[in-house]
Parts: sequence; C-alpha cells; structure tokens
Amino acid sequence: MGPNLAALAWRNLWRNRRRTLITLGSIAFGVLLAVVMTGSADWRWREVINLVARMGGGHVTIQHPDYQERPALSRTVTLDPAAQARLQAVPGVEAWSMRVMGQAMLSTARDSAGTMFLAFDPTRETPETLSVLSNLMEGELFEGPDDKGIILGDGLADVLGVGLGKKVVYTMTHKNGDIVTGLARVTGLVHTGSPTTDTSLCLLPLGAVRKVLGYGPDEGTHVAVFVGDHRRAAAVAAAAGSALGPKVSALTWAQAQPDLAGFITMKVNGMVVMELFMMVLIAAGIFNTMFVSVMERLREFGVMLAVGASPLTVFRLVIWESALMGMAGIVLGAVITAWPYHYLATTGLDLSAKLGDSDLEVAGAAIEPVLKVALYPENALFIAVAIVLATMASGLYPAFRAGRVSPVETIKLI
Repeated sequence: MGPNLAALAWRNLWRNRRRTLITLGSIAFGVLLAVVMTGSADWRWREVINLVARMGGGHVTIQHPDYQERPALSRTVTLDPAAQARLQAVPGVEAWSMRVMGQAMLSTARDSAGTMFLAFDPTRETPETLSVLSNLMEGELFEGPDDKGIILGDGLADVLGVGLGKKVVYTMTHKNGDIVTGLARVTGLVHTGSPTTDTSLCLLPLGAVRKVLGYGPDEGTHVAVFVGDHRRAAAVAAAAGSALGPKVSALTWAQAQPDLAGFITMKVNGMVVMELFMMVLIAAGIFNTMFVSVMERLREFGVMLAVGASPLTVFRLVIWESALMGMAGIVLGAVITAWPYHYLATTGLDLSAKLGDSDLEVAGAAIEPVLKVALYPENALFIAVAIVLATMASGLYPAFRAGRVSPVETIKLI
C-alpha cells in the first residue's frame, strides 16, 4: 500500500496546481536562504579559524602542561628527533613548526614599546603555516634561524621610529629568570590590515632567540600543528598527546583560544535561531496549504472510509502529501540555488564598497570583506532533513483531522 499511497499523494498535490506551486516556491526560497546563510557562516568561520591558526598556535598547540594557565618563557617543551618523527606520523598532521612566543620590550634610539614576539625558523615556515609572511610589504624574510634580523608591523615600526636596516634592542626574561637582551636590525615590515596586529607584531629568528633565552636546539614554548580540516583538530590533538606522552599538553585551537571559540559559538547559535524561525514560517505556510486541502476534501475522505479504508490509511496519505511537498521543494530549491551558490563559492560578493574604510577584524585577524559560501556536506544534509521533517510535522494535524472524519456526515456534504 506504501508505493500506491505515495503515487496517490503525488497526484493529489497537483489537483490544485497553483496552490502547490506557491507552496513549493516558498520552500525553495527557504532552501536558498538556509544554504546561503549556513554556507557563508561555514566559509567565514573556516577562514577565521585557519587564519588565526596560521598567526601563531596552529590548529593544535603542543605546549607545557602549565603554559595555558600561566604563560612564561620558562615553561617550554622539547621535541627530540624521535618525538618529532612520532608527531609527523600522527594521522591528519599536514605540517608542524616549533616556535617561541612571549613578551619582550623593544627599544630604539627614539622610543620603546612592550609587545608580544613570535620566533620561528624561516626554513620551515611558509605563508600556509605563518600567514603574516604573505603580508611582507617592505624588506625580506630572515635568511636563516640564526640571523640577527627582526620583522615589525608597520604600526609598531612607526611607534619605535625605525625603518629597514635600523637597530632594535629587545629585552626578555631568560628561562632561569634573568633579564637578557639581544640586538637585531629591521629586515622587513609587515602590513596585515589589522590595526591591532600591525601595532604589536614582532617576528624574530628562532635560533637567535634560543641563544638569548638559553634554550636547547629542540626547545620552544609551543609547537604549532596544522591539519587540513580544522574540524579534525580534536582527533589530531588526542592522537598527538598520546604519541608525545604526559610531559606535554596538546590543545585544539578552541581550547587554546576559548574567547575566539566562544565568539564563534555565539554567532553560530544566533544563526541557528534565525534558521529555526525561518523553518517555522515555512511550516506555517505548509500547514495552511495542507489544512485547506483537507477541509476541501472532507467528502472524499469520508467516501474512502466508507468503502473500507482505515483512518490510519487516510492519515498516512496526508502525511505522504506533506513529505512529498517538502522533498519536491528541496529539489526545486536545489535548482534555483545552484547558480547563486556557484557564483558565491567561486567569485564571491565584494563588500568593500559597502564597508568603506572599515576593517573586519576577529581575534586580531583582518578578514577579507567578501561574502563567499562553502557549505559543509553534513550541514547540507541537515537543512534537507530539517525541511522534510518540518513539512511532515506541519501535516500532522491536517492528517489527524482527515482520519477522524465521519463517513456518514461527510457524504451528506453534496
């Protein structure tokens, strides 16, 4: 009876073609809005997470167990060659880099400023692992890890009154607690577009900083680990922690930066509320369509019951109509969404003209003012299932009403 009911339900939908097309149009428009909203959020937060990961800590951060609560240059991790090989062998790890991050005082002949510095090995880093390298506006990168150079954000360079080739003295706290200093020449200036980053960015060669701080050759404050999909960070962190042992702590980007994770969660939850409200509106429209349809066909249902159909069969028939309406709406929605989605996924909508000189910035990362989409498959499936369930739920009361009609009373409605 199932396939026959489905075929009958499909024919019933087109008995009032105009009303069905209007309802399908509303569902399709809802699909378009849901896909664009969810896809743009998926793309935006993926870009933010990847950009922030490439600015310092990676998608997974390996550090001293106490470093997260009490950051200090004395709390370090050491990865010998054997540990490095175990880390590289962890499934999902695409790249990793040992780094040193901490506080420093920069001094020049003109002024001084306190800031956070990041020391890295230029032979191991690319813009794919350290995003600010793509924002080098003047000068060049260090030649090697033992170079005596320093790269500054252009805003910080203005504060210090220095340019390329000028000397900068940096003061740090040695791992044993002593105050130590180093001397470097400015080899490059960076402009990221984020005022927060450009007025605080300080990059140093890893080898030179290790010597100043008294670190060993395989020692640093943390190891930045990069994965292809940030959603795999938790699995990679767990595997890396097991591979390296209890002397280190492996944190996901969300654990290492809870403020950013909380901000993203708040934004995503807000979007979910908006989509739920939209689903309610769609369900209300379908409920109206199905209820009016049932009320117009009371005599028909009465005849079905009189000739032997059970109330459950009538109930199932109306539910089938609701479900088919939802599925047809999804198909139509996919058709009308295809071109806008392709355009937004490949080209995007430039919002710079609307924003003017305003910069989009999240967690110190300058965000490109472009609207793009990149819908995750599981979110696409969720949208489809949610719409079908919403349409079926909206048909429950009309179906219940259809199954409770009295054959005798309804046949009189001639």
